[in-house]
Amino acid sequence: MSLPARWNDLNARLISAAVMIVAGIVLLWSGGMIFAAALWVIGGAMIWELSRMLGGDAWAPGMGVIAGLALAVAWALPLWLALPGLAFVAGFGAWQLSERRVLLGVYGACILLACYTAALLRVDAGLAWTLWVICVVVSVDVAGYFAGRAIGGPKFWPAISPKKTWSGTAAGWLAGAVMGLGFGLYLGVGAQLMLMSALVAVTGQAGDIWESWIKRRVGVKDSSNLIPGHGGVLDRFDAMLGAMLLVGALWLFGILPGLV
Repeated sequence: MSLPARWNDLNARLISAAVMIVAGIVLLWSGGMIFAAALWVIGGAMIWELSRMLGGDAWAPGMGVIAGLALAVAWALPLWLALPGLAFVAGFGAWQLSERRVLLGVYGACILLACYTAALLRVDAGLAWTLWVICVVVSVDVAGYFAGRAIGGPKFWPAISPKKTWSGTAAGWLAGAVMGLGFGLYLGVGAQLMLMSALVAVTGQAGDIWESWIKRRVGVKDSSNLIPGHGGVLDRFDAMLGAMLLVGALWLFGILPGLV
């Protein structure tokens, strides 16, 4: 018996997700330079996809390489040099376009800063804090996917992301908060992390919606076809970008409970 149409991409999604989960576990457990290098590659791939979507097909591969190298250089720099350096690289990419320069510059900077934050979080804060962000984002995605398809109902923002429903969105918020409570108890900060996790869930969904808006604007379904069932690297990690940017800001200003 075949699956209903609304579930017809489930097999490909599950297989790809299983591969990414195994690879993610190995990289996270390894930490250090291995984890950071993986983020350099991921960041470069996302910049490549973004550049292609916004009209820079000719120089997109080169821009992806430059972005990956910039993340590697930033790894060796102090924070006050790394952050503006990454922003400069995004601006350089934007300068290559004849239009949509601001969009590439801003979104490209978000990609690079989020990847840099993730690498720094793993090294300086440790495995548990990195897993917290990842697990919150993944729980939001999984809860939203299954609740949205099982319950359905009104669309959240049909003009931007036609598949997202209010039921899936609300289920994602709840899942993120519950995940945050579990990590809060483990990390010794209790329910304080529950609220932060709900905020991380919201910003993760905002990252997802922002990328969906870009794709609608340029008329593409996926950022690329690198990951079966998931589209491109940017399609898979768009929510993680928003989450990591918020966590990085909270961490930078010392308002993340239990992490200074």
